[in-house]
Amino acid sequence: MNAMEWLQIITLALIQGVTEFLPISSSAHLILPALLTDWPDQGLAFDVAVHVGSLGAVLVYFRRDMAAFAAGGWQLIRHRALDEDGALLLRLALATLPIVIAGFLLKDWVESTLRTVPVIAWATIVFGLLLWYADRRPGERSVPTWRDAIVIGLMQVIALMPGTSRSGITITAALLVGLSRAAGARFAFLLAIPTIGGAGVLMALDVLEAGVPDRWLPLLAGATIAGVSAYACIRAFIALIDRTGMTPYVVYRMFLGGLLLALWYGQRL
Repeated sequence: MNAMEWLQIITLALIQGVTEFLPISSSAHLILPALLTDWPDQGLAFDVAVHVGSLGAVLVYFRRDMAAFAAGGWQLIRHRALDEDGALLLRLALATLPIVIAGFLLKDWVESTLRTVPVIAWATIVFGLLLWYADRRPGERSVPTWRDAIVIGLMQVIALMPGTSRSGITITAALLVGLSRAAGARFAFLLAIPTIGGAGVLMALDVLEAGVPDRWLPLLAGATIAGVSAYACIRAFIALIDRTGMTPYVVYRMFLGGLLLALWYGQRL
């Protein structure tokens, strides 16, 4: 592998890791290299690898929650008793259902119709403004209700539109239903686990249909870089969220969306 290939691998893995959990849209960033460079597509196997890295990051960061969920789930199965951790686990499952159903029904339509630069750019701007509106008066509740889980899950479906940002729209929904910034971010990141995991499994099945990859070093490098950068972003975001709010991310989304539109229409003049 030459230096240019490594530059592409490192850049794309960093973009995936940094943007997956920040409310700034990973798809909006991943389309920039296609507009600014002539890099070839790294392929579906690489996409699976960086998603595995991102999933590993959130699992490691919330490892205590994972252990508590396992204990709560076991208590529910063994003793038919629902404690606080078991209830949160079920609410996460409930919030995951809408995007599972919508993703199955709309996947082909989204990929063939909505994955365009203008759609991504306008979604980045519009849902950034919605995030700003939701962040104006953050709530104080730390525990989501069953109703909250339904609302957040339904709004997560909007993330199928490229440019929306899955973390951005789920944090927006959490703020709108009255959760605090920290609680909303925590629920959104925990909700990422089944969502990213499910998407990764589907992509992995597509990879296996096409044949086992013959180059593993780029995949391992991509997964590692994405995982380390994603973990750092999750940790920094949660530590700073009460001090910074969402305004810095909203301002950045406005800039990014405007840049994408300028590049897109500028290439067509």
